[in-house]
Amino acid sequence: MRLLFGCNEQVARFVASLIPGCESGFGNCKAIGVVDEETDELVAGMVFHDWQPRPGLIQISSASVTSRWLTAEVRHKMFSYPFDEIGCQMVVLQVSAANERMVRIAKAFGFTPHFIARMRGRNEDGYVFTLTDDAWRNSKFTRKYHG
Repeated sequence: MRLLFGCNEQVARFVASLIPGCESGFGNCKAIGVVDEETDELVAGMVFHDWQPRPGLIQISSASVTSRWLTAEVRHKMFSYPFDEIGCQMVVLQVSAANERMVRIAKAFGFTPHFIARMRGRNEDGYVFTLTDDAWRNSKFTRKYHG
């Protein structure tokens, strides 16, 4: 897998097309794509949006067409951008409660879950997950980079 930078609109459109209810896109955002080196095709993307500099918050949305995209390098860059490059103190992630795989991944990464009934409509609950810079730097995923 190879990371793709500088193609914010392309990656954001790709991610939005894979997330139900995200047809209107992300607005002003930064994005990192993940390209399969064998096929040279975009297979995943991470979009950083709704940046709030004063409290140091940013939202992340991601989507993929393969489960092979989430390598150690991708994980590192996914959180290095908000925490190390732009100085966020918290990343926020919204997930449908029906997306059990992503709920499991978020919890494994150390996100704190906040369940919200009907968050995605009358018949769909969701989670707002939060991850602080301290929690990320102390997680098992960053020992290689932060000691």
